[in-house]
Amino acid sequence: MGKLTLTTFLTLDGVMQAPGGPEEDPSGGFAYGGWLVPFADEGLGAFTTELFDRAGAFLLGRRTYEIFAGYWPNKTDPTDPIASRLNGLPKYVASATLSEPSWAGTTVIDGEQLQSEIVRVKDALEGTRELQVHGSGALAQWLLARDLVDELNLLVFPVFLGAGRRLFPTGGLPTACELTASRTTPNGAAILTYRPTGRATFGTFL
Repeated sequence: MGKLTLTTFLTLDGVMQAPGGPEEDPSGGFAYGGWLVPFADEGLGAFTTELFDRAGAFLLGRRTYEIFAGYWPNKTDPTDPIASRLNGLPKYVASATLSEPSWAGTTVIDGEQLQSEIVRVKDALEGTRELQVHGSGALAQWLLARDLVDELNLLVFPVFLGAGRRLFPTGGLPTACELTASRTTPNGAAILTYRPTGRATFGTFL
């Protein structure tokens, strides 16, 4: 049985919106797209390669899926560790409106069957293979609210913006986590891997 992992790029103030470029997601008037780019380095590349080496399938929200589908099918180098996995492994899209995906290997899952299908796909993976979620903010929050995430990879970059969509919204479930791995990159990003351990507990120093 595999596990579901969520990987998200974050600013210091928790913003996950449009890390890769100004046109990626300007919704809500977001004007800071591309905030990750100045911090990309070989450390980030090494982690990304390791991450995709563990993939068994991908689960994406519609916006992230369309961004990926507009780019990765054109990358046909079989030695590319990201393109080869994204193009060759099964992809599942959480969407009630996408009906005819053009990217080979894509299955659309609507809301009514989403949770049961996620569990089925994850359980069918071999060994320690991962059903990987990348970005996909609305889907990520939906998964976290239902305790469906087995592991979080939070890549925190040394910048704060004061605006933008955040991964952890107000009103989310109070959840405790165990830190299972950490590293930093030359340009100052912290890569933190957490395993949720259940509801948060509380105490007092008084």
